[in-house]
Parts: sequence; C-alpha cells; structure tokens
Amino acid sequence: TPFPRRRNETRRNTMSATKEMPNVTVSEHPVLLHKMCKLRSAATSSRDFRMLLKEITYYVGYEATRNISTVEQAVQTPVAPHIGQKISDSISLVPVLRAGLGMTDAMLELLPMASVHHIGMYRSNNSLLPVQYYNRLPRGSEPSDVCFVLEPIIATAGTIVAVSRILKNWGAKKIVVLSAIASRTGLQKLQEKHPDVEVFCGQVDDTVNEQGFVLPGLGDVGDRLYGTTQVEADPGESKDP
Repeated sequence: TPFPRRRNETRRNTMSATKEMPNVTVSEHPVLLHKMCKLRSAATSSRDFRMLLKEITYYVGYEATRNISTVEQAVQTPVAPHIGQKISDSISLVPVLRAGLGMTDAMLELLPMASVHHIGMYRSNNSLLPVQYYNRLPRGSEPSDVCFVLEPIIATAGTIVAVSRILKNWGAKKIVVLSAIASRTGLQKLQEKHPDVEVFCGQVDDTVNEQGFVLPGLGDVGDRLYGTTQVEADPGESKDP
C-alpha cells in the first residue's frame, strides 16, 4: 500500500500532510483505515457501502473543517454563563453528481447551516475529458467563504480540476476537496492546476490504468452506492471521475 503501517507502529497524528503535496492531508487513523478496507471490498453490499462512505465522510469532514473561522458567542449553561465559539464562515457543500451525493448527508449533519450546490460532470469514454451537464451554483448572490467539494474518488483529476475552475469563476474564496480515495497522479495534477485547493482524503493509491480507473481503488462509486451496473452510454459516462 502507499502508506504501509506495521501492526504496533505508533501513529502520532490522525491525519498528516504529504511531504511532496503539502495541501493534501491523508488519514492515518486505524479506525478509518479499517473502514476503508471494508469500503474497498467487492463483497460489501450497497447498503453497507453507503453506511461506510457516510462514516468515512464524518471523519474526513471533521478534519477538513478544522480551519474554518469562528467568533465568540455568549451562552447560558444550566449553571453559569459561558463564552463559546460559533462558526462565522458562510459554507457551501458542492457534491459532484452522482457519487458525491453519498457524502452529502454526513456533511450536512456536521454543518447543518451549509447550503448545497450541485455540479454534474461525466467523463468521456473516448477522451477521458470531463463534460459538465448540470450546474446549480446560484447567480447574483455572494459566493460562500468556503466551498467543500464532495468527490469520493479522484482518479485522473480531470473532473475535480474542472470543478475547481468552475467554482473560482463563480467567485469561491476557498475550496476544500473531500475524498475517500485519490490517485497520486491525480493529486499531483490538481496541485499543479490549482495549488491553493486543499484536499482531505482517506487513502492514496499509486496507479491509474489506461481506462482512467484508480487501482486498487473502489470500483465505480455511483454503481456501488445505488446498486446499479455499468452500461454503455452516448457519449458515455466513464467511471471514477
């Protein structure tokens, strides 16, 4: 694996940035790694796959939100006054259809005040280039302070590069990508095109094959979430965008 761990090795940090890509933070938590192993398994049912992806999103989401801004707020506890903190940033969740929907509920439970803006992308089977077919970014309103892009798997990074460009053109001030698995080459491409975009992911795989699939990867996340099978389409939605 890209980040091997001996059984008794001490993990000092639950998540850490990679040396070659400082804006990419990868999990080292043993419970998350356990859940990632179950998520990868072809024997995992769609029901369990949905549950596991939601649980993984909770954890990665907590880490990805660690730098959002807060302001003081006075509250009254049952016994005394207290000065606490509340989130002050405006936040948008941007699931990339359709697989990103599997991460949306978890992030809405973490950030119930967030707005949700969907972007639909598919990847051409012939060129592997991303094609936008849906965009619900609001027009005429102030862009959010932070946009969390929800994309369970980053393979060639064509889709996430395109989405980052769309969000910047919209006026997004900060973009953070959440993913379960990303390829190393995809992350490098994203960092080259958008070095200011942060990525938080569960694991990193080294290989992308000629068809643009991450290896060993997860397979097609949308199909596994919803119990569908791959079919031919025109122009065709390639898997693992």
